[in-house]
Amino acid sequence: MVSPKTLNLDTLKDTNLPENAKAFLVELSSEFKDFKFVPSTRFKWRAPNSIFFEKNSGVPMPYFALLTLHELGHALCGHKDYKTDVERLRIESEAWQRAKHLIAEHPNWDLEYDEDFAENELDSYRDWLHKKSKCKRCGLTCYQTADGKYHCPTCDDL
Repeated sequence: MVSPKTLNLDTLKDTNLPENAKAFLVELSSEFKDFKFVPSTRFKWRAPNSIFFEKNSGVPMPYFALLTLHELGHALCGHKDYKTDVERLRIESEAWQRAKHLIAEHPNWDLEYDEDFAENELDSYRDWLHKKSKCKRCGLTCYQTADGKYHCPTCDDL
């Protein structure tokens, strides 16, 4: 794979990030050369090799670092897509666990994994899944089939 251009402090001048966040991104991009770190309006991972970070983030360190490492976790786990919403929750959890391992493997980053922060982030997916899977007619929890459709065990003709 051709290595994307690594970041440097000059390439980050158009962001509103604190200096420690910029330095962290420069270090990440120099270590993980197979991935391109891209300024964006939100944190996200786009296969095959782009990790987007929020360039005008009001998120303070260390949470900026944790969110960026979470997206790097998706990349390192090889996440590309998902078929069901439960699978999405699984890969989100897996990416957080990979972020946790990255922190443990890099004591020089002087970061601690914040379990509560990660669980709160995962809760947003759990809440979304719970709301999405509720039957609009009777309120029971539906199940999702491999084709992505939700079915109510009470209201649908099975």
